[in-house]
Amino acid sequence: MAKNKLDKFADMARYPHVFQPAEGEPIDAPFALRGSWHESFFHNGRPIVLELGCGRGEYAVGLARQFPDKNFIGVDIKGARMWTGATQSLNEGLRNVAFVRTRIEFIQRFFAKDEVAEIWLTFSDPQMKKPTKRLTSTYFLERYRQFLINEGLIHVKTDSNFLFTYTEYMLRENQLPVVCATRDLYGDEARQELPEDMLALLQIKTYYEEQWLSRGLPIKFVSFRLPREGRLREPDIEIELDDYRSYARSKRSSLTKAK
Repeated sequence: MAKNKLDKFADMARYPHVFQPAEGEPIDAPFALRGSWHESFFHNGRPIVLELGCGRGEYAVGLARQFPDKNFIGVDIKGARMWTGATQSLNEGLRNVAFVRTRIEFIQRFFAKDEVAEIWLTFSDPQMKKPTKRLTSTYFLERYRQFLINEGLIHVKTDSNFLFTYTEYMLRENQLPVVCATRDLYGDEARQELPEDMLALLQIKTYYEEQWLSRGLPIKFVSFRLPREGRLREPDIEIELDDYRSYARSKRSSLTKAK
């Protein structure tokens, strides 16, 4: 019998690798592991990699399996979804993965300066109507700067042409160094051009990614570095809105294209 949300929340509350606010705790309360994730939780000095908006957490778990020399933390506000990856990683005995339940707007509360080496943004909501909510906007990049190492990597994997195009303009406007980029991650051309260490990522697919691929939607990918210094600016451009109904994103079809 499938577990309901209350059962999943009860499981998450007792999982040793899941961290979430206690009932009644202020959202901006100090977080105990901030600045001491290496020493107090992972007990090693390996690089910490975040997956922001991790959903079911299967990508964070897949990365943890694939790269045992790194530590991974999945972050999302949806605890019932996160339960899937949290349970899987616990059952497999993976010691290099953890989960944090919070809104990404408050992510800097959980990590100290230079504590994180890389960030993954996997299939984030493109937020076509709200620029400040896009996870590659200046609003969020400035937050990432507070805990990401200088020139730390940010990887964006998306089905959204809108979000990918917006991110491309952001990178050009701010002259952020691009490591690699492709509009068809699983195409033959991408396989030839991607760095060798990136090719291993093709083996990891989320549940929703499988759905989009089965419908013939190309997956886009860009990896770039975020320097700590320099003023970040939003690009002054208009981008054509996504005109398809993406899997489990029912509101997208009501949007019209930008003129």
